[in-house]
This record gives sequence, structure tokens and C-alpha cells, in this order.
Amino acid sequence: MQSFHPIDVILHKRDGRELSDDEIRHFITGVVDESITPARIASLLMAIFQRGLSARELATLTDAMRRSGEVFDSAFLNKFTVDKHSTGGVGDKSSLLIAPIVAAAGLADPMISGRSLGHTGGTLDKLETIPGFNTQLSLKEFGEVIAKCGFSMIGQTKNLVPADRILYALRDHTGTVESPYLITASIMSKKLAEGLNGLVLDVKTGSGAFMKKYEDSEHLARLMVSTGEGNGTHTVALLTTIDEPLGRFSGNWVEVWECIDIMKGVHHPMYADLIELSITLAGWMLYLGGVSSSAEEGKTKSLTLLNNGSAYAKWIEMTKLQGGDIKPFDDPAAFHKPTDTRVITAARDGYLSCMDCTQVGWAVQRLGAGREKPGEPVAAHAGIEMHAKIGARITKGQPLVTMFTEKSELLDAPETLLRDTLRIEDTPPMKQSLIRQVIVAEQKR
Repeated sequence: MQSFHPIDVILHKRDGRELSDDEIRHFITGVVDESITPARIASLLMAIFQRGLSARELATLTDAMRRSGEVFDSAFLNKFTVDKHSTGGVGDKSSLLIAPIVAAAGLADPMISGRSLGHTGGTLDKLETIPGFNTQLSLKEFGEVIAKCGFSMIGQTKNLVPADRILYALRDHTGTVESPYLITASIMSKKLAEGLNGLVLDVKTGSGAFMKKYEDSEHLARLMVSTGEGNGTHTVALLTTIDEPLGRFSGNWVEVWECIDIMKGVHHPMYADLIELSITLAGWMLYLGGVSSSAEEGKTKSLTLLNNGSAYAKWIEMTKLQGGDIKPFDDPAAFHKPTDTRVITAARDGYLSCMDCTQVGWAVQRLGAGREKPGEPVAAHAGIEMHAKIGARITKGQPLVTMFTEKSELLDAPETLLRDTLRIEDTPPMKQSLIRQVIVAEQKR
């Protein structure tokens, strides 16, 4: 491969030129071997954010990131392998429900997840609130867990898509999180490294999404579907609404608690949207995997597997195999031990009309659930409980949000963010449907 100076690559993209395959591959090699400084990586990220990528550049970047380390070969499992990925939402813990459902249906789900990014939480941060749970398995160990219970949930270790691990952390601190090209390369490099036969994407749209405008979310979804199909993985994208936190809780342990409740059959009205989204996405995964004749039939089967304890049995099995202590699952509410809490109540009667869900997400992160710097630990018991959904009838003095933190001094700023964005009006609002659109490959329509 011809050698390229990283400054030249940065300048070429900054000035709107199309990068060659060799320039892209050389730069990604330098990212991984640390010959390129974080400042220069950040500069290219910003140039890509400003200038975008052609279809060829995006395909090359995704493939270079995919091959920057080890790649999982799923053939030995002798099962249809399928995964789900969300572009990030506040309170979105659906992966914790979907993977056990898929495994209970007889498919394999090799799930490689990420950490908190911007105003959104990370699956790994949630899982690591389970005492002893190991998200940093080798690919051999990853495969062994999947072979035994049907799924495993791990992170990008140093040898698994290392380029994305580095870029992912820097995107969070360079104002480049929202780039559809960087999001596509990040997501699809990890997914393609899993050796998938099928992939279902949950592309968020609305006030809590990285893509605020519907047309931007649709553009991102089509980029990812095209990239997946072009690499031999059957890919479907669902555009879903995130104008308020999904479910009841947002944070780390509290989101695990919510999913345990659901898998154990605990009913709470605030769980309804989370369950609906989870079984819809799982339904598509079952359909792609051939265990249901349609996505709707797959959805029905997914709800059955969730309600009859099959998914919870798989969850317990996976947790044990990855070193996790299942004792907290007996009473997840008792395991929740924040240092301090504060309740925000309604100032007037009316209807909860709207909120800026991104602002809610930042409140959650600043309670300690997120990071100020890459690599920082997160607070296991920081987060919020929402007491009402948009459209709910509200009375003065009614609790709207309970905040949890492990540091009392962190409560004030998030309270201001939440009070500023929760709107109560005299008339009920018009709500968007949870599932807005399903996007499949052009040739499959």
C-alpha cells in the first residue's frame, strides 16, 4: 500500500476531494497502530462531518474498520445469526429484551454493543452494573457462550473492530456524533464483524434522536440497509419515534431492573412502549431467520417467548456464562442504591404535551450516568424514573420525574434541564406513532 501522510488525507477531505481507497485504509491503519495522533483523527472526523462521503468512500471506510482487527466467524454455530442495533435513544434498553427472545426462538445473536455516546446511554454500561458481568470476552469465549445459550453481549475489545473503538470515543468529544456517514461506518463495521446473516436496525427519529429530522433519519436508514445488503447481510431498518424516554427508567442499573421486571412478568403501564418496540424488532429478526412466516407472526411469537419465561431463562443462562451474579435479579428494586434522589412535580394541571428528549438525555448523563471524558467510569445507580408519558393527564403536584444520583451535588443542573423542557398544556398533544416506516433493500420490495 502506498504511504500517505495523514495531513494530506485530512486536507483532501477538508477541501471536498474524494479520498482514494488507499488513503482511507492507510489512515485507519494509523488509527489502530497509534501512529496518527488523536488530534489528527479528530480533524478527519470533522472534515467527514462537514463534507460527507461518497458511496464508495463509505463502503471502503466501513470495510477497513471491519478488518482492523479480528472478525467473528459464525459458521460453526450452524444457526442463522441475526442481530439488532439502535442508533441511540434515551431509555432505550430494548437490546436486553430482544437478544434473549431471539435466542429462545432458536436463532443465534452475536451482539457487539457500545457505551454511552452523547446524550444516549450504552448497553455495555448497563450490563456492567451486574456484579461480575464480563463484557470483554475474547472472540473464542464469545462463540462459546453463543453456542451454549444462543446469544452473548460484549463490547469492542482491543482486537475486535479496534478502529471503531477509537473513533467511537473521539466522536463523543468532537461534535461529530450526528454524521450519518460516521454512524453508518461505526454500526456496520461492528455488525459485519459479527458474521451476520441478518440485521435489523432501529433508526431513531424525533427530539431524542441524533437525527432530529425525519428525512435525515430515513437517509441514514437507507445508507445502512444498502451497506448491509452490499456486504451479503439481509438488512431491514425500522424508523422509530423517540420524542420521550423509552419505557419507565433511563440510566444504567435502573434500565436493567426494568428489563428484568418485564422478563419476569411484572406489569407496569410505563413499560408498554418498550415492550411494543422490542417485540416488533424481534419479530423482524425471527422473520429474517425463517422461524416465522412474516414479521407480524414473529412479533406474536416474540411476545409469547417474553411472557412465558423463555426469554428470562436465556437471560439468566447468558448472565451466568459471562460471570454475572444473578442474585440482584431476585429483587432489582432493592439492589438500586443511589446516594440521593429528588422528585420534580407538576406546577399546574393539564396534559404533558412535549419535551426535548435530547435535553432529558443530557440530564440523565449529568446525574452521573454518562461520561465527561472517554474512559471515565459511569455511576451504576444514576438516572431518572419518568412517571408520565406524553399525552397523560397531569394534576398539580403530581410527580413527573424522580432523579437518582451517587453524588448529591449533581442534582441541581439536571433538575434545571428537566424543568425547562417538560411542558404541560391545556389540551392533549398529537403523538407520532412508535413505528414510522420499515425500509428494506430495493430489490426485496
